[in-house]
Amino acid sequence: MTPLLRIEDVHKEFPTQRREVVHAVDGVSLEVRRGETLGLVGETGCGKSTLARCIARLYDVTSGSVWFDGHDITSSSRRELRALRRSVQVIFQDPYGSLNPRRRVGSIIGDPFAIHGIAAGPERKKKVQELMELVGLNPEHYNRFPAEFSGGQRQRIGVARALALRPKLVICDEPVSALDVSIQAQIINLLADLQHEFDLTYVFISHDLSVVRHVSDRIAVMYLGKIVEVAPTEELFGQTRHPYTRALLSALPVADPDTADSREQIILAGDIPSAVGPPTGCRFHTRCPKAGAVCGSSEPPLEPVLDDGPEHRTACFFPLTIGENLSAAVLKAS
Repeated sequence: MTPLLRIEDVHKEFPTQRREVVHAVDGVSLEVRRGETLGLVGETGCGKSTLARCIARLYDVTSGSVWFDGHDITSSSRRELRALRRSVQVIFQDPYGSLNPRRRVGSIIGDPFAIHGIAAGPERKKKVQELMELVGLNPEHYNRFPAEFSGGQRQRIGVARALALRPKLVICDEPVSALDVSIQAQIINLLADLQHEFDLTYVFISHDLSVVRHVSDRIAVMYLGKIVEVAPTEELFGQTRHPYTRALLSALPVADPDTADSREQIILAGDIPSAVGPPTGCRFHTRCPKAGAVCGSSEPPLEPVLDDGPEHRTACFFPLTIGENLSAAVLKAS
């Protein structure tokens, strides 16, 4: 089956005032299949949100290509992108900053209908109120301002706006990170119900692996602008290959104190290198306890390693075997 979204060797660079270049996304290739949820995880600053904006063509890519529904949209004109907007929508991270505080909720949710000339007057109001009811909001609150809603309700407004035109792909850019834990669960369950009802495809971006595990069919792990591992969700958790992925998993909170005390603890040395002058070879080799000489001189390809199938790809010259204790390597390296 042709994937709904395919990105090939995408680079996105930003010039700085010092005439330097920030390599925010550096040669990323990914596919997203119809109806699935692809989780995209990594530390703050790794390039997740920049990649999302390249996919939605909110940013022009520096090089590479983005294919959506069989069409190359990399160099699409403004008129062509107008049609694309109906099929690709974004739910933003901040439910406070993504809504105009001076406009009523009915107008905010109704904007897609007005922009694309789909409905006006009483018909638009009816569609907006149907959307509000769909996401769990009271349709009678059509004329209220965003400040009159809680954080969770504001994010529901953002979800309603994104779904107005029945898109094929929804990019969820950390949609629950600014919400309380109890509200996070409500929004996640809402997104799952809507995906099932409207056959939506999600790219779900987060730095919280426990959330991504709950919602994703596959997970891609990013580090310093590159994908270092991608695999089906449970395989990534049960058969981790990349040392960086293992370090992320070791940082997940555990409710049981006994389990927390006995599990592997991995503390990486040093800080994330600058994206202005990223390390040569493997981006992670400056912090990796398993790094060898080849890691600093050559870039590992993203491909199946050891006995993994084609769905599980890792960019590492020294991948982890099942049961290997990485924390021991950390102690030895230190």
